[in-house]
Amino acid sequence: MTGETHVKTKYKTMSAKPMCRYGQQCYRKNPLHFQEFDHPSDPNAASTLVTSDGKSRVSPLSTASSSDNRSITSTVNPNKRLKSSDESVANKTIDTNIYGFYLTKVTGIDNKYNELNVKAINLKDILSETNGKLLESLQMNYMFEMDWLLEQYPKQFRSLPMLVVYGSKRDGTATREMQSQTKPYPNIRLFGAHLVDMFGTHHSKMMLLRYDNGIRVVIHTANLIERDWFQKTQGVWISPLFPPLPSTHTSDADISQTRFKTDLIEYLKSYTSIEINEWIQTIRRHDLSAAKVFLVGSVPGRHVGADNKCRFGHLKLRRLLSEFGPSAKNVDSSWPAIGQFSSIGSLGPTADKWLTNEFLSTLSAVCGVKSLVTKPRLKLIFPSVENVRTCLEGYSGGGSLPYSSQTHRKQTYLTSYLHSWRSERTGRSIACPHIKTYTRLSGDNKQMAYFVLTSANLSKAAWGQLEKNDTQLAIKSYEIGVLFIPKLFTNQEFFEISKSEDSDKLPNNCFPIPYDTPLTPYSLNDKVWTWDTPHTDLPDTHGNAWIPQT
Repeated sequence: MTGETHVKTKYKTMSAKPMCRYGQQCYRKNPLHFQEFDHPSDPNAASTLVTSDGKSRVSPLSTASSSDNRSITSTVNPNKRLKSSDESVANKTIDTNIYGFYLTKVTGIDNKYNELNVKAINLKDILSETNGKLLESLQMNYMFEMDWLLEQYPKQFRSLPMLVVYGSKRDGTATREMQSQTKPYPNIRLFGAHLVDMFGTHHSKMMLLRYDNGIRVVIHTANLIERDWFQKTQGVWISPLFPPLPSTHTSDADISQTRFKTDLIEYLKSYTSIEINEWIQTIRRHDLSAAKVFLVGSVPGRHVGADNKCRFGHLKLRRLLSEFGPSAKNVDSSWPAIGQFSSIGSLGPTADKWLTNEFLSTLSAVCGVKSLVTKPRLKLIFPSVENVRTCLEGYSGGGSLPYSSQTHRKQTYLTSYLHSWRSERTGRSIACPHIKTYTRLSGDNKQMAYFVLTSANLSKAAWGQLEKNDTQLAIKSYEIGVLFIPKLFTNQEFFEISKSEDSDKLPNNCFPIPYDTPLTPYSLNDKVWTWDTPHTDLPDTHGNAWIPQT
C-alpha cells in the first residue's frame, strides 16, 4: 500500500528560466532541476513514477514548474545545504559505526546534522570507492529510477554487473517498465519476484555489494528514486565487510550468534531464482560471523506448522525476542512498545483483532516467558497533517505516507495510539519520515530493550496474520529488516537512549534512536495524515494546497 499523489498548487510566483529540453516529458524529480530550468505549463498533466508492482504513481515534485519557484527557494539553499547532502565520505569509512545504523542525509537542514559523526550517510557514500573495489552488486527494492541510481555509483563502477530485483504481477506492467528503464544498460540483469496476492508488494530494500576483498550487506528503508534520498528521514543498516573464506571453500556453516548467514540464505532461497542463487553461492564463499544483528524477513505465502510459521514475519521477531530479547525480570508492562512507520494498512474493526493482540504480543515478547499476563502500552508514531504541512517537502511529502481516509474511518480507534513525528535531536523534525522502526522503551525514556529497522510498515500484509487457530501465518509482501539486541553490542541488558547531537561523544551503549523522547501525543487539534484528503485552508512550506487526484 504505497504510492504518490498529485498536488495542485494554490499560491504561485513567476520567474523566467531556460526551457528544459525534455519539456513535459522531463523525468527529473529533483526540485533543483526545476529551479534551474523552465517547463511547459500544463495544469492537467502529472508525471508519474511506476512502482515495481506496475502501478503508476504521480510524483508531486516532478509536477512543480518554474511558476512555483518560490516553494523551491524557500527550503533549499543550493550553495550551502545541498553540498553537505551530496558530498561523499572523504576520510572516515562506513566501518567506523559500531552499530552500522545511519540516517540518510537531508537537503535543507543544518549541515551539522548531515556529518558522518552524527551517523548520516547518502547513497553515494554507501557506493563510494573508499569502501573498496566493487566488482558487482544486487539492488532489491520496490521503486526504481535506473538513470538516477546509476549516477550514484562512481563512474568506474557504473558498467559493472548488477542484478535488479523488483516485484512482478501477472499483467506484466512492471516488467515492461523495468525492461524499458534498463534497456540502455547491458550490464544490468532483471529478476521479477512473483507476487500472487493483489495486495502484496515486493517491498524489501536491500543491497548486496561484492568487492575484491569481501561482501557487504545493506538493508534500508528508501526506494531507489531520487526524492527518497532528498528530504526524507530514512534509515540504513550497513554490515561490516565480510571477508572471503579460505581458498574456494563454500560453506553454510554459521558460527555467528545471530545466524545471520543462515537466515540471509534462507530468505534469498525463497525467490527460487537462478540469478539470485548465484548470489547465494557468493555468500556461501564468505564469512558472515561478524554480523551482530538478526535478520527479520517476510516472504509471501501461508507458512504452516509450528516451525515454518516462525521463519518469517512478526512471528520470526517474536521468536527472536523470546530467545535473545530482554529478560522478563528486567522489563515489565511499564515499558511501552513503540511502532514508527510510513504507511498503515487495514488492521481490523477493533484494536484487539490484530494490533493489540497478535502484533503487540510480538513487540512485547521477552526472554523466558511464552506470554505476558499484562501487555504494555502501545504507542504509534505516524505524521499528523501539521507534520506534513510544515515539512521540507510540504504536502507533497505526504504522497509517501499512504494511508487512506476510507481505511481510517474503519479503524478510528487508531487515533488514541498516535504520536507526532518529532526529531529535534537529529534536525529531522521537518524531514518527513519514511523510516520504519519498532522498539520498547523504559517508562522514564532512558533505556531501550531492542531496536528493529525494517521495510515493514504497520500492516498485516507486511508482518503476517495468524490463521486456522494460529496454525499458519499468512504474509502477502516481501519485507526485510534487522533486529539490534543490546547485549550483542555492549554486553549490557539495555541500550541507553541517545540525547546528544554528536554520536561520537556518546558511550558505546547509547543507541542513536531516530526520534525524540518522550514521545509527543497527538493534540486535540491534530489529525492523522490521510493522503486522499484535500487540504486547502492552510498553505504548506511551499505555499501550496493539497488537492488529491481523483
